[in-house]
Amino acid sequence: MNEISIEQQKQLLVSVAKERDKTAFATIFSHFAPKIRSYGLKHLKQEANAMELVQETMLTVWRKAHLFHPEKGAVSTWVYTIMRNQCFDILRKRQATKEDNYSDDIWPIFEQKLVTDDDPSNKQLGDELITLISTLPEAQQTVVKEIYLNQRSHQDLADQLGLPVGTVKSRLRLGLQKLRLQLEKDDDY
Repeated sequence: MNEISIEQQKQLLVSVAKERDKTAFATIFSHFAPKIRSYGLKHLKQEANAMELVQETMLTVWRKAHLFHPEKGAVSTWVYTIMRNQCFDILRKRQATKEDNYSDDIWPIFEQKLVTDDDPSNKQLGDELITLISTLPEAQQTVVKEIYLNQRSHQDLADQLGLPVGTVKSRLRLGLQKLRLQLEKDDDY
């Protein structure tokens, strides 16, 4: 790890901002990358996400170096603020992807039990799924039925129910989690 003084950090970043000095940037990168990676591992829990945090943070430092004002604060404060914001962005992106993929978690489990489309047992399995859905709390049951059985959009359902889209998504996520647990533990399926 390259330790550089606070004053050197300022000089290097000013050089990056004014002259697009790649050597100065490499020095800054070498200094901050291990610290950003450690922060990423702690908060994002995966090496790939930690490395994404390093890359996105340092890319932003390169692109926005001209916005740094040495008289307003230390380079480390500026870099760590960028890092923290990038970390939040990665977490938000991961959460959005996770919410979008909840149905991908449950339907493969259910579909494994379906043999063919013309198999008479499929009707029984469909009925069993509806029965499982009916065990959910009413708010979750309504959302799961409307979105997956009636193929309504999140926004359309939110408008009908007079709820924020986020509430509809949360109810859907919770309902699908409960269904998934039921399907996984029910070996009779």
